[in-house]
Amino acid sequence: MKPPPFRYAAPSSVAEAVDLLVRHAAVEPRVLAGGQSLVPLMNFRLAQPGHLIDLRRVADLDGIRVHGDYLVIGAMARQSAVEDAPEVALTAPLLAEAIGLVADRTVRNSGTIGGSLAHADPTAELPAVALALDAELVATGPGGIRGIPAAEFFRGPFSTALAADEILTEIRLPRREGGHAFIEFARTHGTFAIVAVAAQIELDGGRISRAALALTGVAPTAVRATAAERALVGATPDTAAIAAAADAAVSGLTPAGDVHASATTRTELARTYVRRALDLALSRAQDRR
Repeated sequence: MKPPPFRYAAPSSVAEAVDLLVRHAAVEPRVLAGGQSLVPLMNFRLAQPGHLIDLRRVADLDGIRVHGDYLVIGAMARQSAVEDAPEVALTAPLLAEAIGLVADRTVRNSGTIGGSLAHADPTAELPAVALALDAELVATGPGGIRGIPAAEFFRGPFSTALAADEILTEIRLPRREGGHAFIEFARTHGTFAIVAVAAQIELDGGRISRAALALTGVAPTAVRATAAERALVGATPDTAAIAAAADAAVSGLTPAGDVHASATTRTELARTYVRRALDLALSRAQDRR
């Protein structure tokens, strides 16, 4: 199949792109980033925008830099560029590790970090990273610029806090110390994960001083496992603490079953992969002491 007819524009600035969204609001305009998700949806007519606004000529939306204690990434930065950037490896290694699991290199050469986050697939890797790192997602619209905490950004499957006339323009990640881990269970490499876990752990005086844990594949959006985090903070990093945190992480989860995995399978996979992620993050945190 091919998409139904639509109008096309390729603005050269964020302001021009926002203006196009406002002027063509009646025909449900969409912005095009890397096109790895939107174009297939259009071809299957699951998405039918009347006006397509291509952001690939907006140079201001690209770039990766460290600003103070934050890693700042333009929403149009290619995933492969983020994967390879030394700034990312130094300040947000959790992101570098996760992005290497997104599809394959060919897809990452076209896909953008902002496009993945704005698409908000509940099984995608990057929303879990944004949650675990307390990212701030910066949106630009006719009313100006606003920052949206990752915890408030993901509203549901393929749904975010972005208004219809706003564009995701930047991602800000605070620098985190300690150890990290991103692991997932997928049937084959490069396919969407059935369950994925992002973990970030900091130690102080032989105890866990900060814990961040996010999961995908177990809810309509990526979720932060706050009960598990509370169980970990102040605990001695041992097998018992990790097991208790894994139990807390899956308590109350009600994942939907599908052809890939039943609800029970997803829950048990989540329990196992939380333990593995915490083990790896803790070992890395201990190596950095």
